[in-house]
Amino acid sequence: MLAAAKYIGAGLACSGLIGAGAGIGLIFSALISSTARNPQIRGQLFGYAILGFALAEATGLFSLMIAFLLLYS
Repeated sequence: MLAAAKYIGAGLACSGLIGAGAGIGLIFSALISSTARNPQIRGQLFGYAILGFALAEATGLFSLMIAFLLLYS
């Protein structure tokens, strides 16, 4: 019973990875459309996009870490 609860909890914790993937897709789609509108500020936009990518990826890795803690503790 406890093992089943761990698996269910880990699966629910991994649902945060869906949001991280969607967030990364939105960040880079906004980068492409912004660069198409104003190519002169491409460098500045790319810096912001990398920062947004890192923050979105950190939330995904945090949810994955929680899932592993639920499984192996």
